Amino acid sequence: MSASGDYDVLVIGGGPGGYACAIRAAQLGLKTACVEARPTLGGTCLNVGCIPSKTLLHATHLLELARDGHMAGFGIDTGPVSVDLARLMARKEATVASLAGGIDFLFRKSGVDRLSGRARLAGSGRVDIGGKSVTAKAIVIATGSLPTGLDGLQVDNDAGIVVDSTGALSLPRIPGRLAVIGGGAIGLELGSVWRRLGAAVTVVELADSILPGMDADIRGTMTKLLVRQGMEILASTGVSGAEIRKDGAILKLRGAEGEVSELAADVVLVATGRRPNTGDLGLETAGITPDMGGFIPVDARGRTVVDGIHAIGDVTHGPMLAHRAEDEGIAMAERLAGRPGTSNSAIVPAVVYTDPEVAAVGRTEESLRAEGVAYRASTFPMLANSRAKANGSTEGFVKLLADEASGVVLGAHMVGTVAGTMIAEVAQAMEFGATAEDIAYTCHAHPTHNEAIKEAALGLFGAAIHS
Repeated sequence: MSASGDYDVLVIGGGPGGYACAIRAAQLGLKTACVEARPTLGGTCLNVGCIPSKTLLHATHLLELARDGHMAGFGIDTGPVSVDLARLMARKEATVASLAGGIDFLFRKSGVDRLSGRARLAGSGRVDIGGKSVTAKAIVIATGSLPTGLDGLQVDNDAGIVVDSTGALSLPRIPGRLAVIGGGAIGLELGSVWRRLGAAVTVVELADSILPGMDADIRGTMTKLLVRQGMEILASTGVSGAEIRKDGAILKLRGAEGEVSELAADVVLVATGRRPNTGDLGLETAGITPDMGGFIPVDARGRTVVDGIHAIGDVTHGPMLAHRAEDEGIAMAERLAGRPGTSNSAIVPAVVYTDPEVAAVGRTEESLRAEGVAYRASTFPMLANSRAKANGSTEGFVKLLADEASGVVLGAHMVGTVAGTMIAEVAQAMEFGATAEDIAYTCHAHPTHNEAIKEAALGLFGAAIHS
């Protein structure tokens, strides 16, 4: 690509999709810049999402292991356990700062120009950054997503009564009662953090169960496990109003049959999903019109209706996941450099980092039945996995789905302590069009959690050994 302006490639947004796109483009010899409005790179994922939440999840998991008898079962007595919330939050911030600094280093190493400020399209090939005009042959929009609000419930993270996911990562004190509106990944993860720290957590979900859209066995299993851990889950329940006070809130709830009730909470976490961050980008100046949901329409190669303007990640339709955005960013950079640049939107793993973890990739049984696809299913319980048994963490299962005729793997659904790591094996197998036999007859190290995947694959043709 030859430059027709200040840059060959100008990426708007420094999150996982944006910074990966910028680094790869620079590696391929393109003069590249990345614009970011935040003072630090990494986007929502690094600054107020994936990384800080996983830091808190890991720390509170250690707390629960020490406090609730798991370690004692192995003959390890810890004595009284306490939490210093300020030190925990400081660890979280230090982790974020370290990783953000790492991206800055990678920009310098790769030769990416970092531009600070809020970017706005100013016509085809031109971007305004705080009053300064920058031109580029290719512009890549990678501005990610924002938390979705709830009508009648104003989020104010500073006040600390009604918060979104950003506010829930930095509460100054442990709430006595936490109401979580939304039973998806964000709500369950952050609800788990504060439950382990001592809050009484109630999850309010409008759908008929938590984790809507996921496999039915996952939804049922996780409901039972989270309730057993101490969460209260109110499914088929909506929030019809709220009374916000200085010291908390009273939520007005309405059930599926119209029954009305109230829920008192010290803090309310609104975790009802995310929306594309496409406002105030000046899309109209370039001739781009978002759809009704705010998403930017693109073709299979990430191109908008305007030549030279592309979009990746959460601003386009698809799973709002950091790893999807990163894959699309790398593929986009390679296309702009004249290479094939491929990413597979049909094989994007989804993980919920509760304990146990939830992981899924590919099709669900519900979607296969709806389309009349003939398939086979095999489920292997983690209770029969030797590594899970040795570790004392036997909750969960591995379910594999395969085409009835060919045996090609169509999907996988897991609950287990390291399901988020295990799912990569199946995703890679699916990427290469593997059959259940391909997985089953691949030697798996023993004892490992991944042997449960092998056993589930063997079960698809009646050859499971340990169940």
